[in-house]
Amino acid sequence: MKLHLLFIGNKFIYNKILKSYIIRKIEEKSDFIDSITYFKESDNSLFLYLEEELNKSNKLIIVTSKQQFSTIGKLICTATSDNQILKDNMLIPSKASIFEPSSYLLEYKDSLVNVLHIDEMQKFPQVLLNLEDSKATIHLFDEDKDTAIVLLSPIAQTYDVKIDVVCLIDGWLRIDVRSKKYGNISKFLNSAKQLLPNKLIAAANIVIYIIEVLSKNKKTLSFAESCSGGLLSYFFTKNNGASKILNGSLVTYSNELKENWLGVSNDTLVDNGAVSSEVVKEMSDGVLSVSNADYSLSISGIAGDGGGSIEKPVGTVYISSRTKTNHNEIKLQLNGDRNYVQEQSVLFAVKMLLLSDKNIFFKI
Repeated sequence: MKLHLLFIGNKFIYNKILKSYIIRKIEEKSDFIDSITYFKESDNSLFLYLEEELNKSNKLIIVTSKQQFSTIGKLICTATSDNQILKDNMLIPSKASIFEPSSYLLEYKDSLVNVLHIDEMQKFPQVLLNLEDSKATIHLFDEDKDTAIVLLSPIAQTYDVKIDVVCLIDGWLRIDVRSKKYGNISKFLNSAKQLLPNKLIAAANIVIYIIEVLSKNKKTLSFAESCSGGLLSYFFTKNNGASKILNGSLVTYSNELKENWLGVSNDTLVDNGAVSSEVVKEMSDGVLSVSNADYSLSISGIAGDGGGSIEKPVGTVYISSRTKTNHNEIKLQLNGDRNYVQEQSVLFAVKMLLLSDKNIFFKI
């Protein structure tokens, strides 16, 4: 059954952080929403749309405001020949099979409908739809998409699973694994790991995986950022447990702060420019020294949309990864707008971190 998400209310169109919060919470239960539809309160076509959706074989989550909650229930009752009753101070359809505060589940024909209400600055109500699926996610590094499919498809066929391969950045593939009728995901993952021992990580959330691995090994990391403006730090701190492994991040946009905070040599800056391999190396050295972390990452580049030159066009990014025993630097020429260049830079930095210590991150 496909999962459809229906927002009813102007606030879910215009309040982007509320909308993102709701989608994020639903995706915690199910990593794929087949479609998202928006209706304003005054849209007269809503009833016909609801009636049509209720007669399909779908899973439907309807999100509305507290003010509109009973109105939506009334429309559903009209479409299903039902009436509303009072349960725990909520007016809900009498045929609702399960209900919790601000949420109820209705089964109608072959459809399952979860209606819930939430307003700004409120805790997300319980999702009553069973959205769990037999699935897993793996991350594959330093393989191209075609080769990955050739290598993993026979194993997928053996253990009756379906794989979907998506390229996030060069050298980083996300592979979603879903069980078929008689599938065995666990055996598929074990076989894939044996085939690609230093390239494959099984984890739905790669940052949470990094946090768990570094915590277990009592290791920490720190960042020095320029063009990414703290996005790398946020990529980690938006996940629970980041404080266990992240010492901190220094956002050094100006050359003065690169010198004073990170100890980057003035001669290095003058001779090579702030966007250079030499500078990101000294940035990662400096933040490693300041924080006494086990790993450091540094990023400097030209995110755009202006500021480039013939020698260093927009999208030129240098990244350095540093441990207490080795360091690596890469130069990238990225395409896209300012935000996409920054986001790609963060993914490349995370990839470099993982590959900097395969003994820890790719341990079977």
